[in-house]
Amino acid sequence: MPKYPKKKLAQLVLQECVERGIQNVVISPGSRNAPLTLGFVNHSKINAMSIVDERCAAFFALGLAQQLREPVVLLCTSGSAVLNYYPAVAEAYYSQIPLIVISADRPEHLIDIGDGQTIRQEGVFKNHILFEANLEDEDGESFTDHGSPAFMMNGRLVVEALTCAKEKMGPVHINIPFDEPLYETVESLYPLRRTQPLDEQMPSGSLLKEQPIPVAELLEFADVWNLAEKKMVLLGSHFPDELIQVQLSHLAKDPSVLIFTETTSNVVNDRFINNIDQLIFPLSHDEFEELKPELLLTFGGMVVSKKVKEFLRKYRPKLHWHVDAHRAFDTYHCLSHHFNISPQLFFSQFFFLTRQRPSPYQAQWVEVKKKRKIRHQNFLDKVDYSDILVFDRVLKSLPQYSNVQLANSSIIRYSQLFDLDASLKAFCNRGTSGIDGSTSTAIGAACAHQERTVFITGDISFFYDSNALWNKYIPRDFRIILINNGGGGIFRFIPGPKASDALDFFETTHDLNASALCRMFGLDYKAVHDEEALSEQLKTFYDDDERPKLMEVFTPTEINDVCLKAYFNALR
Repeated sequence: MPKYPKKKLAQLVLQECVERGIQNVVISPGSRNAPLTLGFVNHSKINAMSIVDERCAAFFALGLAQQLREPVVLLCTSGSAVLNYYPAVAEAYYSQIPLIVISADRPEHLIDIGDGQTIRQEGVFKNHILFEANLEDEDGESFTDHGSPAFMMNGRLVVEALTCAKEKMGPVHINIPFDEPLYETVESLYPLRRTQPLDEQMPSGSLLKEQPIPVAELLEFADVWNLAEKKMVLLGSHFPDELIQVQLSHLAKDPSVLIFTETTSNVVNDRFINNIDQLIFPLSHDEFEELKPELLLTFGGMVVSKKVKEFLRKYRPKLHWHVDAHRAFDTYHCLSHHFNISPQLFFSQFFFLTRQRPSPYQAQWVEVKKKRKIRHQNFLDKVDYSDILVFDRVLKSLPQYSNVQLANSSIIRYSQLFDLDASLKAFCNRGTSGIDGSTSTAIGAACAHQERTVFITGDISFFYDSNALWNKYIPRDFRIILINNGGGGIFRFIPGPKASDALDFFETTHDLNASALCRMFGLDYKAVHDEEALSEQLKTFYDDDERPKLMEVFTPTEINDVCLKAYFNALR
């Protein structure tokens, strides 16, 4: 028979989570959070997982939520444990991923008196969460009363937090004080006195919840759109969406519309400019003037390309419209309107009011794109063994219908130069663009579905998050391709660090390898040092096996930046 916590607050939070459809809870071991650990572990509707390192646990939960598009709960003990969640919380905030952070705390009378594992937890995430619920300890009240003010307030705060995470797609924090004893149990759940009606169980981001924009309001914008001869649509990171794919493909039929996408946009069309840096890096001032749009329409998450940001900030369009149901960033310093609605509903309405405009705009730049592709391939046919060659071979080897997780820094930027197979889905932590947690996120994502996940990472990012492998849930078909160039190679390409006298403090040179980590954590390990070995290992790397695999591809530190610079020069 299951054992439930005797603590009323723990039962309140547990039952509200279950009633509102929470299914996955990632717990880091501790004592102060014992009441909720007992509740989540013993409830039949909860999939409880245990990950020791709180930073890894948080990014693991982020990967789960990223793929499921549903809130995932994080649970930890009091003290510094909760602080380790912060990097993933910030990533979730900027990437609009629903995380529910639940931290156990000491009661108020034990804070700031020198008690162990005790810090000021109230407001710890205040700059990067959508809602904070600091519950009151009410052990002196009867749970089955008609409702003490403290209990009713606690219930309202919990419900508001859970609802906010689900509807607004972002992180929330519930901080719960528990006094001892912590491990007392009962054999059944108390009747839950509902503090407010249960919301309808509707999928997060459902279009059925949205209110369309009044047609009269949209007509004014449609008139502006229809007159513009140079319209640019820029899509940042976006979860794969068939409707968005169809809508953008329809939009691309308009010759006055040029569509820019990225690897993590997860849309494909021959008319899209899908390798932005490849297109714009060699452009002259006059060519940038030609490319400059009259109207810029953006949607999706963060944009990777630094070059397109520089371009649009310097050659600003007259108008910039952003479409998003929650927020709009003035990334290009010219935001003129925010359509507070999902892109799917916006385009569904907007298309009925627009008409195609004759213009050479799209055709001109699609032709430039074709020429760049030819030069791209010509370069790869003769380039020396280096990072860029490895990327070409690795991306071509990826099994169809895989989910591809990309680490930050050089990895995501290299990926922008290549075409991915249309069946692949690509993801990266671009909310804060940090190297921390990439491996943990990829493992969490791999646990969310049946499809194979391939994680491509650099050495600094991988070793930084090596505790990610301390995880008993890694699927056996999970694959890691670790490109080890002996340090933060991106800093050799950026002009400033290499010209300074402190390059060693930027690029983190090392002679580490992942073989010992793989032995310790039970992954198969392969090492590659040249193109021939890479081609040979890739033939069987994705085959079914009993354990996850890691392939470490060593590349020459001294020439990687030289090859990349030569690549961009070859595009001219």
